Order: sequence, then C-alpha cells, then structure tokens
Amino acid sequence: MAQLDSIVEHIESTTNQSLQPYQLNSIGGGCINSAFQLKTEQQAYFIKVNQPSLSLMFEAEALGLQEMSATKSIRVPEVICQGTNHQHSYLVLEYIPLRSLRGDGNITLGEQLAHMHKVKQPFFGWQMDNTIGSTPQINDQNHHWLEFWREHRLGQQLKFAAQNGYTGRLQSRGEKLLDNMDKLLENHHPQPSLLHGDLWGGNAAADDLGQPVIFDPACYYGDRETDLAMTELFGGFGRDFFAAYNAIYPVDSGYATRKTLYNLYHILNHLNLFGGGYMGQAESMIDQLLSEI
Repeated sequence: MAQLDSIVEHIESTTNQSLQPYQLNSIGGGCINSAFQLKTEQQAYFIKVNQPSLSLMFEAEALGLQEMSATKSIRVPEVICQGTNHQHSYLVLEYIPLRSLRGDGNITLGEQLAHMHKVKQPFFGWQMDNTIGSTPQINDQNHHWLEFWREHRLGQQLKFAAQNGYTGRLQSRGEKLLDNMDKLLENHHPQPSLLHGDLWGGNAAADDLGQPVIFDPACYYGDRETDLAMTELFGGFGRDFFAAYNAIYPVDSGYATRKTLYNLYHILNHLNLFGGGYMGQAESMIDQLLSEI
C-alpha cells in the first residue's frame, strides 16, 4: 500500500536492511488500530497504524514494551520503530506467530509475572500518560496508592461516565465508594510494581516454543493485585497460573475483596468504551463493595 511506504522506509533505516521485495497483509482482530504484517523472505514485522493525532498512544505503548522487556522476565514483542507521517501514526514491532497459551505455558506465565511484579520504583504512576484501550489513563506520580487509585483510576472513569451520560445512581453510589475507599484498602500498603495494566486473556499468548508472550500494555507502577485481578475478570488463565504466581509472590490477605475494587475500573472503562450493557455490572460491583464497608 503506497500510503505505508514511508513506514517501510523507517523500518529500513532503523534496521539498516532492505525490505525489498515484501508482502503486506492486513490483519484483523483489533477494534482500535489497523494492523498489518509486513513479510520478507528473511523476517516479518507487525505494524499498527492510526490517525496522526494518536502518536502519543503509540509512544507510550513502545515505552511500556521496552520497560517490560528490560526486566528480562516475560517475552514481549521487540519494538522496531515508532513515528508519525502526514497520514498515520504507527508502531512497528517484531512479528511473533502466536498460539493459545496452555498447559505449562500458564505455569511459566504465573512465575514470570511474579518476577516482573518484583520490579519496583518509589512512586505510583509512570513517566507519561497512556491509554487503556482508547481511554486516556492518567499516570501522575503519587506516593499514596489510595489517592492514586481514587483520583486517577476509579474517579477518572466515573468522570468519563458522567460525560458520556451515565449519571444518577451510578454516580451517587460511585461517589460514596470513593469517599469510603480507605476502608477497603485499610492495612493494605502495596509497593509500586511494574504492571502490564491490561492483562486479560486476549493480551497473552504463546510463541512457537510455547513460551508466554504478553502485548498491548497499559503500563504503570501500581498494586500488583490489579494485574492479577484482571486475569480473573474475563478468564483464560487457570488455576495453575495462580498457583505458580503465589508460589513465588503470594498475594496479601483481603485480595478477594480488593480484586472487585480493581476490576471495577475495567468494567467502568468498558461502559465508557462500549456502552450501557456494562451499567448493571458496574452498579452491582459498586453495591458489593459498599456492602463490605
């Protein structure tokens, strides 16, 4: 496709290799970006494209992948290059043939995620804002987890929901939850762990050797239980995954309640992204949490 010629040139200048001749194939499956496989006789690349105004989204994704890669814990796609031209913003990654994660791969992922979560920094947040799906995710640095989660996660999603017309009981009960959230996090003092940030089953797979690969991150430093909670939200990881994780880095008592608090963030985000079908689930989770207070 002629409109991707400048991206091909960027890959060639970054890798110092000619890509001629190559095949370019459209890849389906994403709901936010367009995606392509660029294939030569020697190698293949994965290209995401979107409108130029979303270049910071790709910049943040590239930084997140590089930060996770630097931990040498879990395989992530290697970042080749990222940029913007007059038609597109784009991100180019190594192309990894993927298959379903199963068997020992789930055990390995649990172990590797535990090691990645042991990577710490002094504050909650990250070096830049990013996105969760296509929703802005604010990562202002904060030394207090309760304040960070209340302001930049649940509180922000409730603001987006109000802007999208979801008012009434969701907001009144949501505000009550925000006001009383300290009771749910009482005596829980997590250290800021490096998080994938969007770790559902669709963002984890296996390579051709059966080794885990994670991708499409929304990285920041936060309570590691938020990653674990999301692995339970839509399923797909299994008991062996959790057992392997806990053998290396056991979760603290009270996780069963906190995981609902943490997954509420993602359900509110789904409400804001995909519509009112998630309203009932969000309200039910808020009611459940308020009943714990």
